[in-house]
Amino acid sequence: MKKKEIATQDDLLKVLDLLDNTRIRYWLDGGWGVDVLAGKQTREHRDIDIDFDSQYTDELLRVLKENGYEVVLDWSPVRVELYHSQLSYVDIHPFVLNNDGTAKQADLEGGWYEFEADIFGSAVFNGRSVPCISAKGQKLFHTGYELREVDKHDMDIIEKLSHCKE
Repeated sequence: MKKKEIATQDDLLKVLDLLDNTRIRYWLDGGWGVDVLAGKQTREHRDIDIDFDSQYTDELLRVLKENGYEVVLDWSPVRVELYHSQLSYVDIHPFVLNNDGTAKQADLEGGWYEFEADIFGSAVFNGRSVPCISAKGQKLFHTGYELREVDKHDMDIIEKLSHCKE
């Protein structure tokens, strides 16, 4: 049986419902995060990227597993990828949240990425307010590596959104 390799808009909404039923602070990131900022789906997505409050890592993993997800890649404390046969992949990224609104995320070398509070935001998508990484944050998260075609597409969307706000 072939694995589901596309996370659809319906899958996204189901994952958002699942997250909204927890007490965990989260923000949508990656390609779906860009599309939420754009207010519409602009391309196909393999996964749903979720940045979240790291103090709830065990709880989030438990909730996802109880709802049919299984861990397929564990790079803790940087990220964990999980798969669901009907909802495709989620890629969760634990963030240590500071009282002043800033945050940090572990990197693969044992250090930290540090972020200002303005990378966190929200946007309206499909009639609902969705916590997501801001356009500024998306630009920042798309640096330091060679962009794939989907990343270039996402950055084109972010650039268009940035020009609309000027």
